[in-house]
Amino acid sequence: MNARMESSYAEIREGVRKLCAAFPGEYWRALDRDRSYPSDFVRALTEAGYLAALIPEEYGGAGLPLSGAAAIMETIQHAGCNGAACHAQMYIMGTLLRHGGTAQKQKYLPKIAAGELRLQAFGVTEPTSGTDTTSLKTNARRDGNHYIINGQKIWTSRAEHSDLMLLLARTTSKDRVAKRTDGLSVFVVEMRAALGHGLSIRPIRTMMNHSTTEVFFEDLRVPAENLLGEEGKGFRYIIAGMNAERVLIAAECVGDAKWFIDKAVAYAADRVVFDRPIGQNQGVQFPIARAYAQMRAAELMVAEAARLFEAGADCGAEANMAKLLAADASWAAAEACVQTHGGFGFAEEYDIERKFRETRLYQVAPISTNLILSYIAEHVLGLPRSY
Repeated sequence: MNARMESSYAEIREGVRKLCAAFPGEYWRALDRDRSYPSDFVRALTEAGYLAALIPEEYGGAGLPLSGAAAIMETIQHAGCNGAACHAQMYIMGTLLRHGGTAQKQKYLPKIAAGELRLQAFGVTEPTSGTDTTSLKTNARRDGNHYIINGQKIWTSRAEHSDLMLLLARTTSKDRVAKRTDGLSVFVVEMRAALGHGLSIRPIRTMMNHSTTEVFFEDLRVPAENLLGEEGKGFRYIIAGMNAERVLIAAECVGDAKWFIDKAVAYAADRVVFDRPIGQNQGVQFPIARAYAQMRAAELMVAEAARLFEAGADCGAEANMAKLLAADASWAAAEACVQTHGGFGFAEEYDIERKFRETRLYQVAPISTNLILSYIAEHVLGLPRSY
């Protein structure tokens, strides 16, 4: 499917496909039933170096640009696997790379690249503020050589399976800053040492096997040296990371769409009803063809957003549009795939219902499609701010 686009990073894509072949549908179905974390899959990706794709070579990584990481994540999804188990390590990396000090990079990056540490948890969203990030209530107070952190986060996925967390907290109260985006700071939390000493984690069961949690901080002491960059500048630090997140999640959605389309095309060509393949009927053809066109449009926008990101240009609009278009494309492809398979689309053994649940998430996370539309309306079209 679309050999021209997939010719970029062809060798990497082929390597990822071969790795994913060792983790077929039955592997994921067993994990899904037990709500278990795919440790073997994540370990294999780590050992192959794919999760260190964005880490510079000097720290033991591959030093790939964002488009290389996007190719990895897209291929994982296209192969029927689930990169959500580890994708945060890709997009969180940008904040540490761009704003971490030399000592912080030397301390963490080689161990992350080697698989000795996992950087999988991103503590931003809270129960009361949701995507209104500047209204978060988790606070960090300086106390000598430490910060004392109190508050809670929700939808912090992979917290139970991560050694490190990037945490966004208020270091200056909202009523004491000139701009509401000021006064937020980013910390590296070493979770193994913190667990039971001010940090607690509560798993949340969800529609899909996503290993998500709620995290509580009660007088957690974090060394001041774990502050990333300047105190109070954290919001702008995570914005660049969020653009990378949008691009990578969009690439995953493109991979999902390709998987659904492949499944639907193969079944429509083989399934015979009333003495003819159902794929001969336009009522079956058209939804699949439309989903393919949507996927291609999203794929091109992902490539453009990655290009701008790599050039150091402002890519907020493109990254958000890539996420919007790709999430819509994967959902349209999922709908077409289920409809094409009829009752078999709901059968566990076909893997469609699992992937259907997994890709539905991206209409909501890591940012709602409604908020993306609000962003485009305000920042691209110049319409009045709606919130």
